[in-house]
Amino acid sequence: MKKHGVLIIGHGSSNASWVQLVDDAVSRLEVSVPVETCFLEMVEGRLIEDGIRALENQGVERIIAVPLFVASGSTHIDEIGCLLGVYDKTQLDEEFEKIETSAEILYCSPMDDHPLIEEILLERIRQLSIDPSEEVLLLVGHGADEGEYHAKWEGVLQRLAVSMRTRAGFKGATYGTLHPDNLSKRARAITRKNRTVVLPLFLSEGYFTKKVIPSRLEGLEYLYNGQTYLPHPYVTQWMQDVIDRQLVQEKKLLKERVSV
Repeated sequence: MKKHGVLIIGHGSSNASWVQLVDDAVSRLEVSVPVETCFLEMVEGRLIEDGIRALENQGVERIIAVPLFVASGSTHIDEIGCLLGVYDKTQLDEEFEKIETSAEILYCSPMDDHPLIEEILLERIRQLSIDPSEEVLLLVGHGADEGEYHAKWEGVLQRLAVSMRTRAGFKGATYGTLHPDNLSKRARAITRKNRTVVLPLFLSEGYFTKKVIPSRLEGLEYLYNGQTYLPHPYVTQWMQDVIDRQLVQEKKLLKERVSV
């Protein structure tokens, strides 16, 4: 069996505390193979190619690449796929040069509406909600303006809205996005007659959760604390689940090959 390694890929930030939150979550993983954390941009010396080279230097031949992103609709998922050589074509305007490596890449899916992510959202809801039966939940995602990315974002947001309404017992649940920029319009329609719980679907607190979302909701009454997926132990558990499933699948495939 080829030696496996894990590459956790985050977006990256110029804010050191943002990067530290990701590092802390990854540090709690319990896996028997090498693990490297890297970023798409903004973290010098820790970009995706740096992570691949670090794993290669440890003898890794098959890399389990885990994108630490909220939704499949993020254009960054395709950008990373192109860099890893997993995607040959992309809808993106930019050209992305494949990072050369002899290692095989096993590219996993982002968080979307994984059961552990739902549990994080339920906990965040309980911290804000007073009486769900009298409230409407407003999920806020980054979103995407058009095409396949937009459709993927809409799908995740719709599924999460339905699930959270049912599981938390809300009077209603819907969502708004920054791309397309429909948050202000939807929030005004909801808050006019309902106590509203606003929940951001972002990996970590930052510019969008502290500045952009509040600016779109200015002048409205709502319940919001800006808390995001991190820091929460279930982010680590989500990564653990993705990695464990991939390793189990690889062992199963190897066993099948040997038995043939």
